[in-house]
Amino acid sequence: MEQQSLFRNRAFIFLFIGGFLALIGYSMFFMTTTWFVISELGSASSLGIILIAITVPRILMMAFGGVLADKFKKTTIMFSTSSIQGVLLVIIFLLHNANQLSFLHLIILGSIFGTLDAFSGPAGTSLIPKIVEKNQIKQANAIIQGLGQIGFVIGPIIAGSVMEFGGVTSGYFVSSIIVLLSAFFMFPPFIKEGPVVNTIKQTPFRDLIEGLSYVKASRFLMTGIFILITLNFFAFGAISIAIPIFVETYGGSPINLSYIEAALGIGMLVSTAIIGIIKIRRRGLTSIVGLIATLIVAIAFSQIPNLYILTVLAFFIGFTMTFVFIPFFTSAQEDTDPRIMGRVMSIVFLAMNGFDPLAYASVTLLVSRGFDIQLVILSFSIVGLMIALSILWRGNTFRSYKSNY
Repeated sequence: MEQQSLFRNRAFIFLFIGGFLALIGYSMFFMTTTWFVISELGSASSLGIILIAITVPRILMMAFGGVLADKFKKTTIMFSTSSIQGVLLVIIFLLHNANQLSFLHLIILGSIFGTLDAFSGPAGTSLIPKIVEKNQIKQANAIIQGLGQIGFVIGPIIAGSVMEFGGVTSGYFVSSIIVLLSAFFMFPPFIKEGPVVNTIKQTPFRDLIEGLSYVKASRFLMTGIFILITLNFFAFGAISIAIPIFVETYGGSPINLSYIEAALGIGMLVSTAIIGIIKIRRRGLTSIVGLIATLIVAIAFSQIPNLYILTVLAFFIGFTMTFVFIPFFTSAQEDTDPRIMGRVMSIVFLAMNGFDPLAYASVTLLVSRGFDIQLVILSFSIVGLMIALSILWRGNTFRSYKSNY
C-alpha cells in the first residue's frame, strides 16, 4: 500500500500550522519584550530577570508537563495553553497601551506564560509519532522545525517593522492575535488524536520517576541530553541574551535587532531543509560535530563589533545548531516506548530549553558587574568547545549510533 504523504495528512497539517503561528507569536512577544526592557526600562539586568521569570517556571513544570502529555489528550493540552497565552498577551497589550506596563507586570505575566509553555512543548513533540508513520518522523520533525524557524524569521521581522512604525504597543497587539489564531488550528476536533496510550494507573510522582529511570538507563539519551545542555547554556542561551546588548552597545535600532534574530532563524531554516532531504545515518556523530561548529562560530561572534558581520555570523550559528538537535531528537522519538514518550520528550525539552535562564542570569550578572560582553561570550564559547571536544573523544556509544530509518 502506498504511504500517505505528510502534506495529505490533515492532522499533521493542522499541527504544523498551529505550531507555526504559535512560534511567530512567541518570537514577536520575546523580541518586543526584549526591546521594551532595553529601550524603555533601560536595564540589561532587568532584561535578564524578566527572561528568567519567563523561563524558570517553564523548567520547574516541564517534567510534570510530560506526565500530563502521557495521561491526557495532547491536542487538548496544546489548545488550552495557546488560548490562555493569547489572553495573557492581550492583557500585556492593554497594560502597555494604558502606559501601565511595569517590570512587575512582566515578571508575573511572563512567568505564567512560561509555565504554560512547559505543558504545550512536550505535548506537541510527543504527538508527532502518533499522527505519522515511523519512517516519516525525521521528515515530520524537519518540516515542523523548518516552519518553526520560518516563524522565528518572520516573527522578529514583523515585530521590528511593527515597532518601527507603531511602537511596542502594536507589537504586543499583533503577537496576541497571532497566538490566539494558533489556538484555533490546535482545536482538538481538527487534529483527531488517537486514544491515550498510557493506561497504567499510578501517582504523578511515580510517573515522573519512571520517566527519569528510563532516560537514566540509556547512555544514548543521557549523552544527547548533555549535548543539548552544553548547546543551550554555553552557546544559544548566552548569545540570545547578548544579542540585544550588542545591538544597544553598537548603536543599533529595532530593525538591526530583527535582522540578527531573522538571520539566526534563516540559518536554522536552511539547515533544517537540508536535514529533511538527506539521509543521516550517523546521527550521534552529526550532533557532536554540529555542536563543535556552533561554538567555533560563537567565538567569532563574540569578538566582532560590527552589526552587519554579526548578522552573517548569526546565520551560521543557526545553521550549525540545527544539526545538533534534530538528529538526536528524531532518534529519541523513534526508539522510545510510546507509553512513556511524553515524559522522555519533556526531559529532552528541559535540556533544550531549561538551561537558557541560567545562561541569562550568568551573562547579565557578569555584565552588571562590569565585565565586557565580548569577553563573557568568548569565555562561555571556549568552555563549551572544550566540553564538546571531550564528548567527541569519550562519547563512543553516542558517536557510533546509527539509525535504521
